[in-house]
Amino acid sequence: MTTVLISGASIAGPALGYWLHRYGFEVTIVERAQALRGGGYPIDLRGTAVEVADRMGILPRLREARVDVRKLTFLDPAGEPITSVSPQELAGGDKEHDIEIPRGDLANALFDITRDSVEYLFGDSIETFDQHDDGVDVTFRSGTRRRFDLVVGADGLHSRTRELLFGPEAPFHRYLEYCFAGFTVPNELGLAQEGVAWNAAGRTAVLYAPREHGDVHGFLTFLREDPPFDAFADPAAQRDLVASMFPEQVWQLPNLVARMRTADDLFFDVVSQIHLPRWSSGRVALVGDAAYAPSFFSGQGSSIALVGAYLLAGELASRDDHAKAFTAYEEAARDFVNRNQALALGGSGALSPRTEEALAARNEALRAGTLGTPEERDDVYNGLVLPDYPA
Repeated sequence: MTTVLISGASIAGPALGYWLHRYGFEVTIVERAQALRGGGYPIDLRGTAVEVADRMGILPRLREARVDVRKLTFLDPAGEPITSVSPQELAGGDKEHDIEIPRGDLANALFDITRDSVEYLFGDSIETFDQHDDGVDVTFRSGTRRRFDLVVGADGLHSRTRELLFGPEAPFHRYLEYCFAGFTVPNELGLAQEGVAWNAAGRTAVLYAPREHGDVHGFLTFLREDPPFDAFADPAAQRDLVASMFPEQVWQLPNLVARMRTADDLFFDVVSQIHLPRWSSGRVALVGDAAYAPSFFSGQGSSIALVGAYLLAGELASRDDHAKAFTAYEEAARDFVNRNQALALGGSGALSPRTEEALAARNEALRAGTLGTPEERDDVYNGLVLPDYPA
């Protein structure tokens, strides 16, 4: 039986583990967190990814957990309402087919269908690996050493597996000139199944309430020419940087900044993509954000992670030669990935205009009701017909 080590227990890793086990592989998933990470803001599953979830048997559960955000209200720089639109007017997609779901609910669903068939190693990670003709010798951060036939990195934008395989992140990191901070805040405005977005040129503050009750998600996003590498390892510097970008005493900005400073779940990062010339080398491959992060501006990170996991497992199951399987996986997924990544290029469009001119044009279109539906996004979301692999 072929043994596979997967690094990362978020979305791509457990999805890959499910399919590989189904095809007869022996799977181990290592995750540096001490336990499965729940919570998190809602994510979208659209188009082809919904079909993958259906084939995994988790679609009914996901539909039960879905959230139904009915409107997004835009505010001008003074904090005055412009108008409200449905999320589909911004992102496209099929409201009846596609799913918005809390990230933790998706992660839990994937864990529940793999927990009894996949070996999970929490609180550990890959320290180094050494490839040979007949396997990969892995040393874990805990000091444990094991050999696997194959290794797959599903460990996110800042993948350790990718670094060990291809070197430092910088050559593959495409910074989209935005930074963001996400955190949870009390629902002091009584928001329900809606979002409110304040904009100034290159800056956006959002309160997002996906359900009728409970806390809401706060987001502060801002344009910055150079990535703030110095702040990555310094939470205090992150909070200071974000606060400095939102000095206005309008709407809920002072409250959002204050809540950001004390939030115990602050997530700060740059808005970036990963572009690699290839997704594998030898007996090691990459999937999901580790291979082709599209950034949250695309709204497609979880979707292409599910699709990529399905394709990688299917190609490995269809071939005796892992190298040929890795090549076939890339050939099957590359165009779909490229088109989804392209959704984010040039910024976040209507949600966060970069310049005063772009903001004025967006606001005028909102007032006139001529923002338009991005029909081309629907073609991207559904831009891959899933192959049928042997069960």
